[in-house]
Amino acid sequence: MKFSRLAAVAGASALVLGIASCSSTGGKPRETGGGMGAGTADTPRAVVAMITHEVPGDSFWDLIRKGAQAAADKDNIELRYSNDPEAPNQANLVQTAIDSKVNAIALTLAKPDAMAPAVKAALDAGIPVVAFNSGFDDWKTMGVQEYFGQDEKLAGISAGERLQKDGAKKVVCVIQEQGQVALESRCAGVRQGFKGQSEILNVNSKDMPSVESTITAKLQQDPSIDHVVALGAPIALAAVQSVSNAGSDAEVVTFDTNAALVDAIKAGDVKWAVDQQPFLQGYLAIDSLWLYLNNKNLIGGGQATLTGPSFIDDTNIDSVAELAKAGTR
Repeated sequence: MKFSRLAAVAGASALVLGIASCSSTGGKPRETGGGMGAGTADTPRAVVAMITHEVPGDSFWDLIRKGAQAAADKDNIELRYSNDPEAPNQANLVQTAIDSKVNAIALTLAKPDAMAPAVKAALDAGIPVVAFNSGFDDWKTMGVQEYFGQDEKLAGISAGERLQKDGAKKVVCVIQEQGQVALESRCAGVRQGFKGQSEILNVNSKDMPSVESTITAKLQQDPSIDHVVALGAPIALAAVQSVSNAGSDAEVVTFDTNAALVDAIKAGDVKWAVDQQPFLQGYLAIDSLWLYLNNKNLIGGGQATLTGPSFIDDTNIDSVAELAKAGTR
């Protein structure tokens, strides 16, 4: 059902492009070499701010930005990307976008309470706002008009059920930022879907050597842990080293991917990853705003448009690896 919805989204976007190409008043695509080979619409030039809680050094966000830029290139949009992992600073970036009178805003809601006043200010200024990646449980009550991402609790449950099928007995779920609602929802879902023993380990992603040492110490302290569940590719790669440091037999599984993580799955160092398709999130967030600005379309029927979860493992890693080399997976 989730991917049928995505197919419908893609079809809707293609339909509007087709309508625009037949119009004598605008929207005719002109061929360019940009984006992913699509033409560029001659709909009125729009400025869209994309504001995220990106943590520097995590190339997951490069995929989101590439997807956003591909849509912007196609849609004749000037994309203004900015980020800050601290919620108050991210909210300030939203206010800066409002002050610069952008046409629309796409943002993440990792810490919804801190972002709520800035979102309200944008809406009060008449600026359409969509959310993606984080904020699944809060976007609608905040008045945001569309959401693109995965249901983090559902993704966690799916991961927990897979751990159960894999024969796991005891897992540790590693949260790299306390208070980040998406991460906490993932671990809560894992604990719901998995019937064995599980516990949470908090680490500080701003200090990767300490992440590695903290996971190492946990594995040394408790040799019965047979699976480490990471919530991001950099943490998973640190956990691989921790397993080696501790002399542990634990398997590493993770949420989210980047190019290095794809290589780790190919090498067998990481067993599988839950994929939420970050390129698609960035693409749909920007493309949806183009549809709204030019045709007042809303995607999802008042519900979130899901981009995951799906699994990347040894059964499909070769095809994904080729796309990772191109920088889109």
